[in-house]
Amino acid sequence: MLQIDNLTHVYGNGTRALDGVTLAIPPGMFGLLGPNGAGKSTLMRTIATLQTPTSGSIRFGDLDVIATPELLRRTLGYLPQDFGVYPRVSAYDMLDHMAVLKGIARRGERKETVEALLHQVNLWAVRKKALAGFSGGMRQRFGIAQALIGNPQLIIVDEPTAGLDPEERNRFLNLLAEIGDTVVVILSTHIVEDVADLCPRMAVLAGGRVLLEGAPLALIDETRGRVWQKTIARDELEAHRERYRVISTRLFAGRTIIHVVADGVPGDGFTPVQGGLEDVYFSTLDASRRAA
Repeated sequence: MLQIDNLTHVYGNGTRALDGVTLAIPPGMFGLLGPNGAGKSTLMRTIATLQTPTSGSIRFGDLDVIATPELLRRTLGYLPQDFGVYPRVSAYDMLDHMAVLKGIARRGERKETVEALLHQVNLWAVRKKALAGFSGGMRQRFGIAQALIGNPQLIIVDEPTAGLDPEERNRFLNLLAEIGDTVVVILSTHIVEDVADLCPRMAVLAGGRVLLEGAPLALIDETRGRVWQKTIARDELEAHRERYRVISTRLFAGRTIIHVVADGVPGDGFTPVQGGLEDVYFSTLDASRRAA
């Protein structure tokens, strides 16, 4: 169990990136959703011991993460949002080097580890290829391979599918799903579908604060009967924003489809929507903005 209590981080310029974040994250996939600038990357970097928070505590099992960061690093796998590699080095040689850094000194053990990981992430066929020649999806799969060195018990992946094409995104998500339920895996993203596909528990973070936490299916159930849809002309959007609580809009065939939250039929032309996690997410962000 990863336990985060009242975590706050204020940067030198006065920006409050985290504001009293409290989360209890059990083994399995945990989704952390939030818009760009929500504080997700700051939280991931803090859990990964790359920066020290202004206040608060983090415990992983019996470990005090802030007091003994070196102990967490022994059991941590981390794929940051901006994952850099030596472009001219092959996938095999880079993983072998990272295994040395992770403390796997024996050549035979490293060989076994590296080969198993390359097979696991489906990169064995390109193991001798320079990383500069990898596609975005291949590079992300390599990132997961390096994060899995040493059988970590806590794995953090930060915005892993941003920029991937649909095929590579599906391949990457399937790989994450195979990691298993015995370790804590935190998926930090602004892509709602990634969390919906993978995570039995999740939280929404915005403005450095946790706005919502729970099981996606239970959170979706809470919106049933409260989300309504209507197709309007684009020049009618502002009038509808003034009259209704519009939580999302999208274009279809040149017209605008709006989703509205209301306890009863909002007005003429609205039809009920089978709410999804995207509606939960947008309504949560909307409620936060209105309360600000």
